[in-house]
Amino acid sequence: MAEKKNLPEIRFKGFSEKWEERKFENDILSIKTGTNLLGATSNNGMPLLKMGNIQRGFFSFDKIEFLDENVEVENENIAYYGDFFFNTRNTLELVGKGATWTGDSGKFAFNSNIARFIFRRLDTICFNYLYNTKKMLSQVHARAMGTTSVAAIYPKSLKSLEYKLPSIEEQKRIGYFFHNLDHLITLHQSKYDKLVNVKKAMLEKMFPKKGDDVPEIRFKGFKEVWIEKKLGDITNTYSGGTPSVGNQLYYGGDIPFIRSGEIQAQLTELFITEKGLHNSSAKLVEKGDILYALYGATSGEVGISHINGAINQAILAIKPKNNYNSYFISQWLRKEKETIINTYLQGGQGNLSGSIVKELNINIPTNNIEQSKIGIFFKHIDHLLTLQQQELEKLKNIKKACLEKMFV
Repeated sequence: MAEKKNLPEIRFKGFSEKWEERKFENDILSIKTGTNLLGATSNNGMPLLKMGNIQRGFFSFDKIEFLDENVEVENENIAYYGDFFFNTRNTLELVGKGATWTGDSGKFAFNSNIARFIFRRLDTICFNYLYNTKKMLSQVHARAMGTTSVAAIYPKSLKSLEYKLPSIEEQKRIGYFFHNLDHLITLHQSKYDKLVNVKKAMLEKMFPKKGDDVPEIRFKGFKEVWIEKKLGDITNTYSGGTPSVGNQLYYGGDIPFIRSGEIQAQLTELFITEKGLHNSSAKLVEKGDILYALYGATSGEVGISHINGAINQAILAIKPKNNYNSYFISQWLRKEKETIINTYLQGGQGNLSGSIVKELNINIPTNNIEQSKIGIFFKHIDHLLTLQQQELEKLKNIKKACLEKMFV
């Protein structure tokens, strides 16, 4: 039994030796914090890694600062491939983040809130993933000192960290595996992000801009001007209600009960009985109905119902009349979400209402076929986005499972 505790559940062929119990103080050669030079977004010199750039196992470049172009940076303050960096100061929740640098050598500096660790007998690519397991992070957080908003971990306090590692050859195999898996996840994330941007651009170009009566891009064969309608003139709308929790009308039934936070995925967790439906103001919706969130943080979110079920008062059901297209209308509502929220909700607070939604002015093609084509086009993009997101989640779940099974 003791032997098995020093062996991972999954490992590569050719490795059978038990893993060695290690202490951080025996693996570390040196710890060095970075430069005190200050960066700014307006500078043109070397990019500067700061504590916000280090995430759990990777680096973020959403916000990047640069040093003055006339400043010479010492080599000891520059990142090189394989360097492991540690965030010494941050909030209590975020302090102690660590990641191995796998970017180009000599292109980035790092500042004094970041420490570089130099190891022996240790592959830093592998250590990147070991360090970010739950077991290791719990040890790291236990060594944090300070308040919720300002906390620090002194590198010397990490000397007592305990972990298990195999031979350097097996470490390299593990590091290579996870590094490639991360690369695959990054590629899928990039595809997803590009598709999101494509959809955003097409929403802007395939619906008329304010003051125009034709869109910038449209399908061949359609030349008629679009006309403005009130949403209430081309749809029927109603909201639902919530059956009482006290008499347990939620439980034991087979009618899906959709809440506002579920209108996108519609993976409902609650089901109500027939009695619960009829003894409350809950209303039924059908597949293809538009679901529009009225209340709280989800206000303005839009979905198309994929199931027959019931809705509560936080959702407005929108049923198009006379062959007006659900997907066309739902995409227009998505496009206009920010405008609607900014117009009717003060500072993002408050609720929308059915009366507000019915008074919204929508530009719409006079030809129902053009509506349908636009609706189908965006439905196809949404389908691709869903598939890409599912693939991305699968890869992330694979990584999570492997992190649990490939380390001791």
